[in-house]
Amino acid sequence: MIKLAETKGLNIIINEKTEGVVPDYLREDELFNVTRFHESIDGYERTPLILLSDLSKELGVSKIFVKDESFRFGLNAFKALGATYAIARILCEKLSVNIEDVDFKFFRSDEVRDKIKDMVFVTATDGNHGRAVAWAANTLGCKSIVYMPKGSSITRLENIRKEGAEAEITDVNYDGAVRIAKKKADEIDGVFVQDTALPGYEKIPVWISQGYTTMAKEAFSQMKEEGVKGPTHILLQAGVGAYAGGVLGYVVNLFKDEVPKVIILEPEKADCIFKSAISDKKEPVFVTGDMDTIMAGLACGEPNPLTWPVLRDFSHAFVSCPDYVAEEGMRILASPKGDDRKIVSGESGAVGVGFLKVILENRDFCYDKKMLGFDENSVVLCFSTEGDTDPDSYKRIINKLTIKEEK
Repeated sequence: MIKLAETKGLNIIINEKTEGVVPDYLREDELFNVTRFHESIDGYERTPLILLSDLSKELGVSKIFVKDESFRFGLNAFKALGATYAIARILCEKLSVNIEDVDFKFFRSDEVRDKIKDMVFVTATDGNHGRAVAWAANTLGCKSIVYMPKGSSITRLENIRKEGAEAEITDVNYDGAVRIAKKKADEIDGVFVQDTALPGYEKIPVWISQGYTTMAKEAFSQMKEEGVKGPTHILLQAGVGAYAGGVLGYVVNLFKDEVPKVIILEPEKADCIFKSAISDKKEPVFVTGDMDTIMAGLACGEPNPLTWPVLRDFSHAFVSCPDYVAEEGMRILASPKGDDRKIVSGESGAVGVGFLKVILENRDFCYDKKMLGFDENSVVLCFSTEGDTDPDSYKRIINKLTIKEEK
C-alpha cells in the first residue's frame, strides 16, 4: 500500500497489487436469480443512470455517470435491493422452495402469507436499511423491529415507523445497535436481518450483498445502451462494506482482465475499511466512539468480515473523507451547471461526486490524480445511494447554513 500525503483532510491509500480470490457467490451466473427476483417486485424499474456531460468537461474527464438510487421502489435509497432478496431467501428456506422457482408475487399469495404472517424481522440501521426491511416485511404481511443508533434522524425514524415497524433510537452507536437487534431477535425467536457477518451468521449477509449487485448490473447495461463499453473508474461508498464488497466482487468477476479502478470512500470519523487497509495485519480494524459524521448511512465501525477480503484484495484505492467532501457533492448535484440534470443526493450518496470535484479541480492533488489514474479518457461511475432521506439536513447543507445560523 502507498499512503499519499494528507491534503485538505483527505487521506488516500493506493493498493499497488490487486489480486486474490473472489467468492463464488458473486459470480455472474450465481446472481442471475437476484435480478430476476427484483424484476418481479411491483413497481420495479431500473433507476436512472445520468450522464453529467458539463461536469465531465469542467473536471477534465471523458464522462461522469451517476446512478440515482433515490427512485428505488419509492424508498429514496438503494437498500431495498439487499433487504428484499435476503428476506426472499429466508422465506424460501422456511417454505422449502427454491429461489429460482418463485417470484415476489408468490410470497404475497394468501396461502403463503398465512404461513409467514407471524414472522418478525429484526435489524439495526442508520435509516435506509431499516426502512427497507420494514417495507419488505409490511408488504408481505410480516412484522419488523428496528433499532437505530443515538443521534439518528427523527425523520428517518418516523419513515421506518410509517412502514409498520416497531422502531426506536437507542443510546449506543451503530455497532451497539446491531448487538441489541441480534439479542432481541434471539429472545423472541425472530429473524435477524443484518448486512454484516457474525460468528455463525453468514448466509443472510451474503444474500444482502448479492442483492446490491442488481444496481451495478443495471448500470453496466445502461452504459452499453449509451454506447459506452464500461467505466474506467468506479467510486463506491463503504459503511461495513457489504455493498462495496458485493459490487466490487461482481465487477472483478464480470470484467476479468479489464477491471475498472475501484475507489472506496468512507467518512473520516468512521473509516474502518481505510484503517483495516493500512494495517500491517491486513485484518479488519474496528473504529469506536460516536462516529458523528453527516454521512449517517456510512457511520459503521466494524467491517463485514465476508466482504473485507474482497475490498482488501481488489480495491485500487481507499479514501477517508471529511464531511465537507459529501457536502460539496450534494451542492454540485443539486445545482448542476449547463444542461446537466439535477440529482437530489443525500449525505452518503453524494460523497463520490464531491470527491471527484476536490481531486480533479484542485492543483494540490495533481500527484493524487495521477496515482488514481484519472485523465481526459476516464469514464467514471458513481452511485448516489440515497436521496434526501433527512430533508432538514439536506436543505441546510444545500443552502450552506450551519445549525447556529439556522437558529
